[in-house]
Amino acid sequence: MNFDPGLDVRVTDNPLGFQYGPDVFGPTPEYRRLDSIRGSLLDPSCAGPDPVYAIAMDVGKRGHEAELRKRRLLYGIVTYAAGRLGSEPVRSQGHVHRASAHSGWSPPEVYEIWRGRAIVYMQEFVADDPGRCFAVAGEPGDVIVVPPGWAHATISADSATALTFGAWCDRDYGFEYDKVRSRRGLAWYPRLDGDGGIHWHRNPHYLGGELCVGPPRDYGDLGLNQKGTSIYLQFEQNPGALQWISDPALRNESWVTFIPCAAERRP
Repeated sequence: MNFDPGLDVRVTDNPLGFQYGPDVFGPTPEYRRLDSIRGSLLDPSCAGPDPVYAIAMDVGKRGHEAELRKRRLLYGIVTYAAGRLGSEPVRSQGHVHRASAHSGWSPPEVYEIWRGRAIVYMQEFVADDPGRCFAVAGEPGDVIVVPPGWAHATISADSATALTFGAWCDRDYGFEYDKVRSRRGLAWYPRLDGDGGIHWHRNPHYLGGELCVGPPRDYGDLGLNQKGTSIYLQFEQNPGALQWISDPALRNESWVTFIPCAAERRP
């Protein structure tokens, strides 16, 4: 990797997974199989890598375990296989975060790209009208924030390179898939063209929802304004600065008209 996430973690591709340094704790990864996400793909019968990705939830430095639990913060790492899922890039199926018992909020999530290129797609609602829809593109070192309650999915924007990213979330996390699956996925499908570029195809199970595409903006209003400093090191330097991840009400004013990208354009 050409980005230092601030954690002694080695990412492996064969098999997909992670190796932790002596001062880092982390679980054996869980695997998402192709069959588990088919219902949300443009072509549910497509071929592709299997497993699609590996995920390790609750990773951190051993000296931070008590602080992470006290603040109800959780750090996870995900690595995707290279390749494609039929005409689509490798991606997750999309979900909404379950409301946290301690805050009552469906918590936000903070992504940081480690390797490859990613698009974090997000939409306000899983309903006939999905509301505002954004596709936020990031490269190693970029940070992307998904606000509370929004449905989202992570997409590999380079089929030749395995994608790896880290993410902060509420420790009381949970994924809700039923509404997304009932509509055959999210409101827009990413499709690969002959040159490996991504174009967007509207999901007919929604009525409306215009898509804006752009790079991530500066999230200084959320306290994420240390360019070049990984989001894990930002926690290490000032744990309280990220408290809004598990207590979104602390940044309530930021969520009302939240825009995740710096410059919007129609695809």
